[in-house]
Amino acid sequence: MPRIDPAGASHWRPGADLDTLKLRATLLARVRAFFADRGVLEVDTAALARGATTDPALASFATVYQAPGDTRGVPLYLHSSPEFGMKRLLAAGSGPIYQLSHVFRNGESGRRHNPEFMLLEWYRPGFTPAALMDEIDALLSQILQAYVDYQKAERTTYQHWFLTETGLDPWTATPAACRAFAGEHLASVPDNMPDDRLDPWLDLLLTHWLEPRLKAPALFVQDYPPSQASLARIRPQPLPVAERFELYLHGMELANGFHELADSNEQRRRFEQDNETRQRSGLARMPIDDALLAALKHGLPDCSGVALGFDRLVMLAAGESDFDKVVPFSLERV
Repeated sequence: MPRIDPAGASHWRPGADLDTLKLRATLLARVRAFFADRGVLEVDTAALARGATTDPALASFATVYQAPGDTRGVPLYLHSSPEFGMKRLLAAGSGPIYQLSHVFRNGESGRRHNPEFMLLEWYRPGFTPAALMDEIDALLSQILQAYVDYQKAERTTYQHWFLTETGLDPWTATPAACRAFAGEHLASVPDNMPDDRLDPWLDLLLTHWLEPRLKAPALFVQDYPPSQASLARIRPQPLPVAERFELYLHGMELANGFHELADSNEQRRRFEQDNETRQRSGLARMPIDDALLAALKHGLPDCSGVALGFDRLVMLAAGESDFDKVVPFSLERV
């Protein structure tokens, strides 16, 4: 819930002070210079779409567009990522692209979350996930210079991380085994945890056990379970893994990257599976983005892409732990 009374005398003031706003501007300029030097085109896609995210963990903001004389209107959704629009540009032949985009996720709030925030998202045709991780290292080393002593991130796999910290193999563990570990090691376990699905248990152990125990200043975690592929390709051998990675910087989740799925039929199947999961959980089914699927069918170039939380990057550079302190007007101040 908002921490500031809108009627209060200080409600009009920005959360970020002038020095932090200047820091934010400096980081934005450095991002743009980095990609300009590498020939990556800045783009600006629409924030409104007819399709919404089907991800059961996310909630879209909905609105209705009413043209003159239209009494029913057209449902539209604020995007939770510029990904779908950017992939349509890639399929149309844009080449490598990036975007600094405000995105919107309903229900998110807290010291590291806000329903409106900025993502730095970019796509690299011809890049493997490993090559993209190399570029992220180069980007962060350059733009954080003089603010954070960024060293090249260590790399591990999702499976190795779990085995090392819990003794559980996320490919073969059962919900019962995860429940036993959580009961022994966590202060509390939510009452609504399922007995028939593994991924919610893996997410619980990741956020409440693995992440708090991170020691590496910067760490890439790669090769996720296929059930957590989202929009990533699955590498079938020798062990099926989703070609996905996440970056943690000083214990904070900062970026999420994929070797991008280009199969429109498989992507439709995943969207429909998401909606089935939503329905089982009592959530509304969301409209699938048919324009994205048409772009994939036309042909997405082999590429890797990543979304990086820009506001969290500013938090790290500024030494702040509260989102409200690094943006002009967070939810508490609008």
